[in-house]
Amino acid sequence: MNRRQTIPKHLRYTIMDFNSQFPDDAACLAHLMQQRFPGNVTYCDKCQQERKHYRLNGRPVYSCDHCGTQISPMAGTIFEHSSTSLRLWYYAMYLMASTRCGISAKQIQRETGVTYKTAWRMFRQIRTLLSEDVQLEGEAVEMDETYMGGKRKGGKGRPMRGDKVKTAVVGIAERKGRGRVFARATLDVTKQTLLNIVEEKILPESTVFTDEYPAYEGIDRMEHGYVHQRINHAQKVYVMGNVHTNTIEGFWSLVKRGIGGVYHQVSKKYLQSYLDEYSYRYNRRDQGNLIFTSLLKRVAELASQRVPKASQMTPAPEVPF
Repeated sequence: MNRRQTIPKHLRYTIMDFNSQFPDDAACLAHLMQQRFPGNVTYCDKCQQERKHYRLNGRPVYSCDHCGTQISPMAGTIFEHSSTSLRLWYYAMYLMASTRCGISAKQIQRETGVTYKTAWRMFRQIRTLLSEDVQLEGEAVEMDETYMGGKRKGGKGRPMRGDKVKTAVVGIAERKGRGRVFARATLDVTKQTLLNIVEEKILPESTVFTDEYPAYEGIDRMEHGYVHQRINHAQKVYVMGNVHTNTIEGFWSLVKRGIGGVYHQVSKKYLQSYLDEYSYRYNRRDQGNLIFTSLLKRVAELASQRVPKASQMTPAPEVPF
């Protein structure tokens, strides 16, 4: 039996590491402040310049060392207006980042001890961090479509537009380079829909591998100089030299097994957020357990996009100098 650790040491982040780095709310708040404002230095509206800020005892805010104007590092983040312990938020993020196939809101409830309503809100908010605009860079990509949802009455066959049970999903996977994937829930998989996604996400002059689905016809005639190669699954041919779609189909298998085993059922309304979660984790599979640290960075990145500096400030009481 091979007892060696499969994850390299520099890519490990265990529960002991988490407990050591984030023992309490204060440690989490200090970390969040450093992520958003390195060195605790940020722009003060009242002073009209960059100022050092210091933590106020007993309150989750930092105060300007010159004028006393207060800033909350949680403003504009998923933690804003939440009465839940910041450490529980961090722990829930650790749980969602550490699993390969996902974790349910019910499991977060059991692990953290919060109510299911709170766990579901945390679950939803954390998942917003996992949405990213991926621009594929590989010169060779695989493209495929699939359907997710319950079983339809009337037997097998490709669902029609407006199907109330099945949802069409289009995916693209890079073969080389960073090996990333992109997945999007769509209303249909018509030729126009697929070609629009090709033009949006695939670099010009790339080689696109697909199956024999007729809607892919015309990729090689687009103005961007794509090379189109196809594999005929209908004739039970799945690999012919380097022509196959096994990479993207492997991703579909991961998503469907994960959703079926962990979440059991996903509505059309939330399907895209689940696809974003699996794509985010898949695109960072080489990071080992450090996906959690990249998730923490996303909090600061998105907060800087959402919140103007002025709205991060709250007036401080007049303090005589």
